[in-house]
Amino acid sequence: MSSVTQSLAATQEKAFRINMDKQCYGSFAEIGAGQETANWFFRSSGAAGTVAKTISAYDMTVSDSLYGPVKRYVSEERLKQMMECEYETLINHLGEKRGKDTCFFAFCNTVKCKGYRDNGPWAAWIGVRFQLKPEAPPSDFVLHVRLLVPDHDIQMRVLGILGVNVLYSLFYKRERMDEFVLNIGANLDRSFYEVDFMRFSGHGFSMFDNRILALQLVQSGLSEATLFCPDGTVAQPADLLYKRPIVLMRGSFLPLCKIHMEMMDSVRSKFYESLPEEQRSREIDICEISLSNLLRGRDVDLLDFIDRADALAALGKTVMVTNITHFHRISTLLNQYTREPVAIALSIGLLNEVFKEKWADTPGGILATMGHIFVNRTKFYVTPWINRKTGEFVTATTYRAPEKYHYLYRHLCANGDIVDVPYFNQKLLFQTPRDIIRMIRADDEQWKEYVPEQAYRMVEHIKESN
Repeated sequence: MSSVTQSLAATQEKAFRINMDKQCYGSFAEIGAGQETANWFFRSSGAAGTVAKTISAYDMTVSDSLYGPVKRYVSEERLKQMMECEYETLINHLGEKRGKDTCFFAFCNTVKCKGYRDNGPWAAWIGVRFQLKPEAPPSDFVLHVRLLVPDHDIQMRVLGILGVNVLYSLFYKRERMDEFVLNIGANLDRSFYEVDFMRFSGHGFSMFDNRILALQLVQSGLSEATLFCPDGTVAQPADLLYKRPIVLMRGSFLPLCKIHMEMMDSVRSKFYESLPEEQRSREIDICEISLSNLLRGRDVDLLDFIDRADALAALGKTVMVTNITHFHRISTLLNQYTREPVAIALSIGLLNEVFKEKWADTPGGILATMGHIFVNRTKFYVTPWINRKTGEFVTATTYRAPEKYHYLYRHLCANGDIVDVPYFNQKLLFQTPRDIIRMIRADDEQWKEYVPEQAYRMVEHIKESN
């Protein structure tokens, strides 16, 4: 049996189980593709046990008459309108008749898929308004998916299987978020799609931290990256970063140090020199943490992760967690969402890593890698470093690249791809994060001179991991 056949059989079994569940009953509203999710339940036996209604309001005038006007039809705003309308209709018509024994749901999606002379991008918002138990107030689950393959039939198959997986996870996998997320992507080829946003809200989820769900999304491989706003909410990258200049700093931020924030401020000041006045108010600071920097053994330390995210949020920073190692993939990711200038802040130490052989393992070697890094208007903004043995103060201008890359480095500097950022705080430059960790573990109170108060909670985890 082929993998595709197995995938279809497994999805049909899930749809059949839901059809046989006497508590689950709802409506399906799907716009922009076919009725791909509802179709799975009709193809399985017992669809009358699950499907109260299906609808597909393709005409914009008809859609607006049902759900109200909207600026963008493939948007979370339209999805919410659909969920509210369909769920309310369901409760009004059937609540009194069967509400005591039924968990009602309204499954909705609004999609842009491959069409005639359409070169993308293709994406879908998928949402479910549902009850955790009969007669309970409604809860919401929303996700955003990017469709990566320019094939209409594949996109339709992905949407249908994904829809069944979403309902199956909501009904039977809510108790464990790792299993919940893994099931969302079950029986689907990862190269066909990316889920870059998930969120629970409503009844039963007021205390739920959606950052943990988003972290599971990256850890499971369904997404390369997730974003958290300073207020702790999870953001959909395309919405948050659209047409915004970005300053991004990579690091583990363990601990978060004063030098991180001071260097980021210096990079931003230098970055502003190249930005028109009107763009400066739209600039966004992002602190990016690789998933590998959150692992303790094979597992992610969730409390440690939340402490780091809270500390950065308290300082007004947006947090990005990725499963990305190489700089060129970070650059590609950011340029997927914005065409405005991007400043990647890095120290001399990280600049040195860029020129090591491990960064040149792409076809075309380091030249191709650099081409991917400096796509569009992305630049490296390099902060200085002090050699503690010699006292030498090294800047982007005085840095000596490995001999075989000497002329490449000179070209990047001359071309403005590498920008020298003036910064000098001798006290902070002389202490690395590793030095500060040693102070913490030795109960040397000097660490407080190097760590902002907002990050003090992180110290307990550092002591515990000694």
